[in-house]
Amino acid sequence: MTSMISWQMVKPGSPLERVESPLPEPGEGEVLLSVSGCGVCHTDLGFFYDGVPMKSPLPMTLGHEISGRVLATGPGAEDWAGCAAVVPAVMPCGECHVCKTGMGNICMAQKMPGNDIQGGFASHILVPAKQLCKVPLDDQGNPAGDTGITLEELSVVADAITTPYQSIIEAKLGEQDLAVFIGVGGVGGFGALLAKSFGAAVVAIDVDNQELENMSPYVDATLNVAELSFKELKKEVFATAKRTGRARTSLKIFETSGTAPGQETAFGLMTFGSHLSVVGFTLAKVNIRLSNVMAFNATMRGNWGCLPEYYDPVVKLILDGKMELKSFVKSFPLDSINEVFEMAHNKQINERPIMVP
Repeated sequence: MTSMISWQMVKPGSPLERVESPLPEPGEGEVLLSVSGCGVCHTDLGFFYDGVPMKSPLPMTLGHEISGRVLATGPGAEDWAGCAAVVPAVMPCGECHVCKTGMGNICMAQKMPGNDIQGGFASHILVPAKQLCKVPLDDQGNPAGDTGITLEELSVVADAITTPYQSIIEAKLGEQDLAVFIGVGGVGGFGALLAKSFGAAVVAIDVDNQELENMSPYVDATLNVAELSFKELKKEVFATAKRTGRARTSLKIFETSGTAPGQETAFGLMTFGSHLSVVGFTLAKVNIRLSNVMAFNATMRGNWGCLPEYYDPVVKLILDGKMELKSFVKSFPLDSINEVFEMAHNKQINERPIMVP
């Protein structure tokens, strides 16, 4: 094999273009990955449909939820030969001050596929080896464990699962807590599943009854904010806390919808000792009374990507069968990417789409 296929964004909103090019050779510390799967994220749709600013000029191959097998290695990366891996959506340099103080996800030299470097909607991708997450394999070369999870399905670990995982860790979520997820169609849905694996009680909030129905078997309450007044919504959240033996104070709230109404709802649910994690992204602005944070002795924290060190425990959690995944992902051929983008944009796919070369 001497060539690769990629689907590139040449202009926001215009169909992605199929491009054939020579296979690149990995340089110092790099590997060439044969892509097994690449998930379609809200961020990809933001770049494509909404003109969200990118760090690199077009044309650009989008896609940052990537899994695959190492096809070739550069000098210093030989230990990765033949390995299966998940590529972190945010790859810090590992050498700067923020990296060395545990804040590598805000490293100014970070590499994000589909933004800083060419992404994973392709047959192959060239990536730094330093931050890769190795996937353990069984004797047949499949991801280890009895769950039947495939390497392509593990691609969504790279953002949709590790991003809420980091926010859960930073919120110090535990068995005594009530976790409230606002927007459970993608990242928020995986976050809700993770929160249950941590032993927390979970409330899922959305405006889409289908999304709520999908989550219903896995959480303690599902609430459609479009069908309730805010007063009724808050009452139901507190009722769930009481029913599950959790306190009404110190709620752990996760805004994962990436919408202005979702952010306003999340802020409105804050009460004494609450922690609000802002995980979803929108260009829209909201009008809030920031003094509520002071009055409630509450905390707010943003969440960008996920530190590579959290990837191993997430992969282990999934391969050990402690979190449902198969029901929430669906694979499509890579050459159907334009149709899949349109379906995802119009919310015609309930599962997380995974593009497979």
